[in-house]
Amino acid sequence: MSIQLPLGVQLRDSATFDSFYSVQNRQLLAALKDSEETCVYFWGKAGTGKSHLLQALCHEKAGEGWRVAYLPLAEAGLMPAMLDDMDQFELVCVDDLQSVAGKKDWEIALFHFYNRIQSRAGRLVISANQAPTSLSLGLPDLASRLGWGLVFQLQELADEDKQTALQLRAQARGLELSNEVAAYLLKRAPRDMSSLFALLERLDQASLAAQRKLTIPFVREFV
Repeated sequence: MSIQLPLGVQLRDSATFDSFYSVQNRQLLAALKDSEETCVYFWGKAGTGKSHLLQALCHEKAGEGWRVAYLPLAEAGLMPAMLDDMDQFELVCVDDLQSVAGKKDWEIALFHFYNRIQSRAGRLVISANQAPTSLSLGLPDLASRLGWGLVFQLQELADEDKQTALQLRAQARGLELSNEVAAYLLKRAPRDMSSLFALLERLDQASLAAQRKLTIPFVREFV
């Protein structure tokens, strides 16, 4: 597999489409996997799974032999010049676009990069916390380019779906998470999925170290 990452950045092995549960986002998932549009842009609140989906797409397409690049703009130390040669990749995933909104050098670099990748028939997938028209972009031409392709709002999970998502993620990690324990976590822990998944990772490590199953008495120590 060929995936280019900034120094110090790694894709999570657990970031797969199989471990992402969302009935409400089926159109987005289909577009990420199969669309031939130059640009797919999706946006949503923190903790809804934007980075997970981008990394899942990188894993899947690299596994199919594509040359892939992942650029998480929230990481410190990244420079606009990184985009200079990225149009050579068949897929470029840009995460957290809002992190560079209003920065002239980044906006100009992204504008020209969009044009280059379009001319080469590559694919660009972008995530942000707002729609293109709501970002504080100083370059109107960039905002218009971002709206040319497919634009989706990443929907949050309904409360009744969060338990299913949590159990699916546990299964992907090789953990047995009963209905009772999952319901206990949803009542006692922060309800956003980012926090729940982080807690699940801690529980996974703790259960492995203690050689114990995830029972309510055990998880009570962590929530």
